Amino acid sequence: MSSKNAFLSELEDALANGPADRRAKTLRRVTDLFVFGSSHFSGDHVALFDGVFNHLIADIETSARAVLADRLKSVSNAPPGVIRTLAFDDAIDVAGPVLANSTQIDNAALVENARTKSQDHLLAISQRPTLVETVTDVLVERGNRDVALSTVRNSGAKFSETGYIRLVKRSEHDDELAKSVGARPEIPRQHFLKLLTTASMAVRLALQAAHPEHAGDVQNVVADIAAAIQVKAATASRDYGAAQTMVQRMWDEGHLDESNVEGFARAGKFEETAASLAVMGSLPIDMVERAMIGDREEAILLVTKAVGLSWPAARSVLYLCAGKGGLAADTLAKCRTIYYNMKRDTAAQVIKYQRDRR
Repeated sequence: MSSKNAFLSELEDALANGPADRRAKTLRRVTDLFVFGSSHFSGDHVALFDGVFNHLIADIETSARAVLADRLKSVSNAPPGVIRTLAFDDAIDVAGPVLANSTQIDNAALVENARTKSQDHLLAISQRPTLVETVTDVLVERGNRDVALSTVRNSGAKFSETGYIRLVKRSEHDDELAKSVGARPEIPRQHFLKLLTTASMAVRLALQAAHPEHAGDVQNVVADIAAAIQVKAATASRDYGAAQTMVQRMWDEGHLDESNVEGFARAGKFEETAASLAVMGSLPIDMVERAMIGDREEAILLVTKAVGLSWPAARSVLYLCAGKGGLAADTLAKCRTIYYNMKRDTAAQVIKYQRDRR
């Protein structure tokens, strides 16, 4: 019997529900045959292999199916039926390679897969070289944080209006996601501005660097947010008369420096601290007050950086502003990173812009 006839006989036996080990062995040989000759096969040949593959992978172990998926993932004319079967396999080791790479799975199948399979399946889809809007809509809607980040960072992904709305909403309390969404060069301006309104100062600075053409928008949003807490500041306004008189005298006599600010803050002297920052930075007292009582730590970081305080002194002011609730360790660490990365000139420019708008 020739080697060709022997192989055909083996194939017939395997297709007739032979033992799993024989089916796996035959699958490897059929895979080799297809991969090495795929560029010469006609549509009818591919269809024939499709049927053979689907018969052979029935009831074989996961590792064998995973090997097949890895071998077929980059074959441009891989049998579409078996590619779909592999893509919908519950085992991500099997589905992952074809979901991330195969051109033989269409967008409708990707949408169906993303709507019904695991987060690992969605993550694999998010890594495809290109993604159309109908697919990213599902990934953004149903995917977890890892899926959302992977999708947003995919330069070949396209997003619909609905997709951007969802991404901006999901970015409200996630700086990493906000930076990734805002860094996309094609993000529509209205979504970029919406992103800025809920972003932290660290994110705004990062987005300004990513989109220098929107530097004015960043400053506008910062100023608008500062103005939005005007009412809150007025409600909590204190009597700064005595504190301002004392601090101004210290300044005139050359005795006011950051050690005094840190001392006032550590002693819980809100008025003296605010008055010192106002005098040292030539700032309106109400602007300093708004920053100190606002909900965002970034506002007071801007003031203390513009004044030129060191991080230890700025930290003391942060603790004073936080009050009895204190500061969580992760919040303090984030503030420290922002402070060291923020340039004094940048802080001063933002403060000046706020004053000019007022």
